[in-house]
Amino acid sequence: MEARTGDRFVTVKGISERDVMADMALWPIRFVAAGNNLEVVQQKIQQDRNRIQAFLGNNGISAETVEIQNLEVTDRTAETYQSGPYENRFIMAQTLMVRSDQVSTINKASQNIGALVKAGVILNSQYSGGGPTYLFNRLTDLKPEMIAEATQNARSSAEQFARDSGCELGGIRRANQGVFVILARDKAPMLQEEKQIHKTVRVVSTIDYYLAD
Repeated sequence: MEARTGDRFVTVKGISERDVMADMALWPIRFVAAGNNLEVVQQKIQQDRNRIQAFLGNNGISAETVEIQNLEVTDRTAETYQSGPYENRFIMAQTLMVRSDQVSTINKASQNIGALVKAGVILNSQYSGGGPTYLFNRLTDLKPEMIAEATQNARSSAEQFARDSGCELGGIRRANQGVFVILARDKAPMLQEEKQIHKTVRVVSTIDYYLAD
């Protein structure tokens, strides 16, 4: 809170927060197979894809939410900056992208990912090891109520200041609605907002009110 006696106005901030739950999960599962026999590597990548699809189905994830993305094939002998011999000449990688609004189901399944590793599926940890990303897309539904609450909280602070200062609170001189931000609900180091199902939506409104004697 800031008061300007010369200009006779006070600047106050009003905060509104809501705890929300993500409504969309994105889960890329990237898996890799390698070897010197192309046919064998192809068979391995197919087997692993089948294992992952079965794993997802067994964990309640509908096949309609799973997209099979492009198969990437690398022949290391074709790379000019490398020279043999090669332990694995051929490297194949593929990604299954899960998009679902059943965020609790996705979260639970992601906790069981070790079952795939135990089954011999090689996961690309740099790409998919971080697990699902959780999004909140209903911000528009919350905006009117939160803006009204933040504005009311700002006015309550201004009214308190005016009473304490022996002044009358006048009209609004200037208002800044502020920016809506989505934060991790659990405040802890290294916890990323997009990796948490539960989030906090916050907006801070800054308003100048005129003061009168």
